[in-house]
Formats: sequence, C-alpha cells, structure tokens
Amino acid sequence: MTLGKYILAIDQGTTSTRAILFDALGGIAAVAQQEFPQIYPQPGYVEHDAVKILQTVIYVCRAAVAKAGVSAEDVAAISITNQRETTVAWDSQTGIPVCNAIVWQCRRTAPECERLAADGMGEYIKSTTGLLIDPYFSGTKMKWILDNVPAARELAGKGRLRLGTIDSWLVFSLTEGRSFVTDISNASRTMLMDINKHCWDGALLKKLGIPESALPRIVECGGDIGICSKTLLGREIPIAGMAGDQHAALFGQCCFEKGMAKNTYGTGCFVLMNTGEEPVQSKDLLTTVAWKLNGKTVYALEGSAFNAGSALQWLRDELKIIETPQEADRLAESVEDSGGVSFVPAFTGLGAPYWDMYARGALLGITRGTQRAHVCRAVLESIAHESYDLIHVMEQEAGVNLLELRVDGGASRSRFLMQYQADVSDRHVKRPVCLETTALGSAMLAGLSVGLWDSQEELTELWREEQTFTPSCTPELRERNLARWHRAVERSRGWAEI
Repeated sequence: MTLGKYILAIDQGTTSTRAILFDALGGIAAVAQQEFPQIYPQPGYVEHDAVKILQTVIYVCRAAVAKAGVSAEDVAAISITNQRETTVAWDSQTGIPVCNAIVWQCRRTAPECERLAADGMGEYIKSTTGLLIDPYFSGTKMKWILDNVPAARELAGKGRLRLGTIDSWLVFSLTEGRSFVTDISNASRTMLMDINKHCWDGALLKKLGIPESALPRIVECGGDIGICSKTLLGREIPIAGMAGDQHAALFGQCCFEKGMAKNTYGTGCFVLMNTGEEPVQSKDLLTTVAWKLNGKTVYALEGSAFNAGSALQWLRDELKIIETPQEADRLAESVEDSGGVSFVPAFTGLGAPYWDMYARGALLGITRGTQRAHVCRAVLESIAHESYDLIHVMEQEAGVNLLELRVDGGASRSRFLMQYQADVSDRHVKRPVCLETTALGSAMLAGLSVGLWDSQEELTELWREEQTFTPSCTPELRERNLARWHRAVERSRGWAEI
C-alpha cells in the first residue's frame, strides 16, 4: 500500500454534490458539500441546471482539498460517482448544454414509453438491456431532447451533439473536452446498451432516433478514464474510477461475493445484489452491470424505489412539519405506532416491483386524532416497506435467502428506520462505520487502478461494522403492517391517469 496518498471522490447526487478525500486506509480526511436547485417546470417534470452542477463540483473539490490541508500533489487520482439516468445534451465545441438536464425522476417520457410497449419492444429491451420500459431510463430522455429542443437536432446534424449521463458530462468538462466516455455501469442504465455485448445496441438507437456519434465511448469502471485539467486543482490528475452511485455503493460495501446485497437510502431507495459473472434475468427487477474491472464483469439485480429520503425532504421543505431529519426520528419514536396512518411516497411514480409511472403519493388513514408524529412515523415506515418489497422479490428472483442487509446513505443514520427495517424484513441490518460507501466505492475503483490498494481482499479488510439491528417484531404485527402498506399502494396506483 502506498501511504501518504489520497483519492478525491466526486459524489454528484440528485440534490447536492460532495467531494470526499479518502486516505490509504479508507478513512475520510475531508468532506465538502453543496446543494443545488431542483427545477419543476410542471407536474411530473424534474430538471437540473448542468452548469450549476459542474460549478458545485469545482467548488467542493477545491474546498475538500483545502479543508484537509493537503496539496494537489497529494491526490493520486480522482473518482466520480453520480446520480444515474439523468441526461445532459451539449455542444461539443462550446461545452454548453442545449437545455436543462432531465433528471432520472422525471416522468415526461411516459407517452413515449407507452408507444414502445405498444410496438412490442418490451421483451427485446428486457433481454438486451436488462431493463424494463420506463421513463426512469436515459434513452427516452435523449429522444425527447432530440424531438423537442431544436438546437439539439441541429447540432446532431452537424455531428456536434453530445448526449450523456452526468458522468460523461463531468468527465468531458473536467478534461476540457478531451475525454467523452461513460463507464459501463452508467451505460447499462440508459436502455440503450447491450449488457451481454457491452456496446450500444443499433436497433434501439434506430428505434429512438439517437445517432451513435452523439453517444460516449463505453469504458471500464477503473483505469484510464481521463486526465483532469490543471484548472481544477493546479495540476493534471488522472480520473481513474467511475461508477453510477448504486453500483459504487455495492462496491464500497465490499459486496464482492455472489449473493451479497446492500440497500442505499438516498433520494431514492436502491437494493442491489451481486449475482456474479452471469446476468440473471428477472420479471420485476432490473438486471444491470455492477462493475467491470480488468476485463472481468460482475452483474447485479437491482430493485429501485424512486422516493425515500426525498420524502423526508418533503416533510421539511414542503409541509414544513420538521426542521431536520433527526426531528422526524424523534417524533416517530414518540408514538407507539402510526395511528393507522399509511404513506406511499410515489411522488414520481412507483418503481420495482410495481413499475407504475402513473402512481402518485398518498397519505391515508388520517383521523381527527392524527398528529405530525404519526405522519413522520408513517413516512419513515414507508421507506422500510418499499425496501421490504424489493428484498422480497429479489430473494425470489435470485433464489437466495439474505442473511443480512448492508445499509448506507443519509437515511440509514436513522435508528428508528433501521430497526423498523430489520423488523419488517425479518433480516439483520448491518450499518458500517463509513456510511459514505457510494463515494468510497468509486474511490476504491480509482485506488485499485493507480495502485493505492492491491486487491479486493485488501479492501474487504477495510470494511468495518458500526451496528447490527436485529429483528424484534412479532410475525403477526409484521404481517398486519405489510398488509396495510400493500392496501395503500393499491390506492396510489394509476392516480395520474384519473
């Protein structure tokens, strides 16, 4: 191990950007974070300003290095992990986006997804890309931009249009246009990549009218991704690790063995299980590339719930009944139960296993005696209920009974949520010392590439458990809570079509 070196991990999320400086023992030397605005042009639409995202990246990278009191010479490599599926379109000559980025949560392409399904494309897309037809993924977002932004179609005709997810946008910008790439984990989330051949699928590109010349080159998750311009930190630094946020978290949780799984409680909730070197096809879950290193590909099954931590933000920012997530925890613990209240956080539809793009959020069971503590508890319980659905289907599809679930993400700090997750899932929930596993995973990918670490076995030695939550719920209460949750889900479904 090379001591005295650091990996600067860029963690570009849905609501904020962080830079975390990791040392050679996997410890955190410094963290810097900056939020950026969410843009909601109309119901169901979610956008980001890609230039503002880039500005936050530059700010937090410089701030983290300064806070740690190190120099650019101490940074061995840069890694990137990012909100997946969010789509950016820009001019290759000017580097300026032609429109706001379309966020993964955005549902504007639901009509296009319906047309694809009506054309009988569902089975082809599932077998080729591992994904289901849903507005969640990038392919229909790219088509929407080409169809609705005149500048995009004009640039495409001139060969100057660039279409990519946030990883591609950041690498292009940080390398001053020298590298236009995407890593295979992000590419596997576009609904355009053949997960068996690891290339863009010509039939899907033709169907959606997307020119391959506008798409980035697909690369492994570690290696020679690009050279960051010296304008960022004062010297050129290799970008040596890159993965979509959930794939990076699976790596950061050291789920290197087939059958190991993790759940990330971020803006959404994402359960991923390592399924080994062969893709496992699933009816209700997504088959995805977990990572690819040194020519070896590891696949995963994924279950995605679109809204989790965002429900706590809703309590804070829109309803204004809490000031911090910790207050929601305290209120939830102040009552014995939710008072019969159920909440379904389907702000932007339901993901796995329902895949209902027209579902909307629901708060049910309210009485005159309902207090804000009951609402807070129902919201926290809903996150665990969503995760239970994902875990239950995943075990069935993969034919594996999970003995433990490794957890991370901001909401995993909630003691109430983690205990309730263990209770409702009837599984041990293990929370690591380092909850920044998304950034850590990308840093590990970069560190392996530049020789900071020698092997995955060495990385496994760095993983440390902070607390295990043991199930303590009776089977009768568990079944009653789940039955009420599933009734609430049914009442939320198809609401946007009414």
